[in-house]
Amino acid sequence: MLGLVIRAFQRFVVDTYGAPAWEAVAHRAGLPVQGVEAMRVYPDALAAEVAAAAEGVLGRPRAGILEDFGTYLVSHPDRQALRRLLRFGGGCFRDFLASVEELPGRARLALPELDLPQVEIDDAGDGRLTLACRPPVPEVIHVAAGMLRAMADDYGALVVVDTAEGADGATRLTIDLLDARFAAARPFALVAGVH
Repeated sequence: MLGLVIRAFQRFVVDTYGAPAWEAVAHRAGLPVQGVEAMRVYPDALAAEVAAAAEGVLGRPRAGILEDFGTYLVSHPDRQALRRLLRFGGGCFRDFLASVEELPGRARLALPELDLPQVEIDDAGDGRLTLACRPPVPEVIHVAAGMLRAMADDYGALVVVDTAEGADGATRLTIDLLDARFAAARPFALVAGVH
């Protein structure tokens, strides 16, 4: 796992809960307070250790913290580059969902060391979609839930995103697209700064 992910989580904790909260998380996870090196590759287990430390320090369920992290990645003013990258996925939320399977490959083009799980979207055609990660990674599915909720808001779509256990025991997201044009979408232009 690329240290960039842990650095982003560190920024989320500091921006949301304050520097002392991150110091406590870092201490509990055995990390330096200043964080990890962004471009260094770390063992995959480190993400779970940091999430468990955050759960203990913040006194909140891990799934909720990770969903909030996913929302932060898309909606925080300092994270507009990721939001813009995701908005290139389509002109509406349904088009965006159709492009989600391509995201891990696109990410590897920019950062070959960033190893994201493969994402599969199953569209039943009735407004209900299912998202699964291969291999199943519980932490990632919760981050994805937060990101999808934030992207739905960005597109002005009314959706219900929930986690569900599949027959194989893997956690999946169900996405019920209730109204694709529920509200006005946030402004977006191909060129940054143009509306």
